[in-house]
Amino acid sequence: MWLYILVGFLALIAGIALGFFIARKYMMDYLKKNPPINEQMLKMMMMQMGQKPSQKKINQMMQAMNKQQGK
Repeated sequence: MWLYILVGFLALIAGIALGFFIARKYMMDYLKKNPPINEQMLKMMMMQMGQKPSQKKINQMMQAMNKQQGK
């Protein structure tokens, strides 16, 4: 009986560790393919919306986004 509990517990720990590393690898690949918004992307979005992007406005928006993300 105790052997089954020990094996189950070890399988649970191994599953959690394996899941963590798989999720970490997936997120790193995802962020490499889809990087977070940078200043160039912000400038392009503003131009597509019909706004003339000034450096001051871009800096303000980047600061607001970084503040919201907790950086």
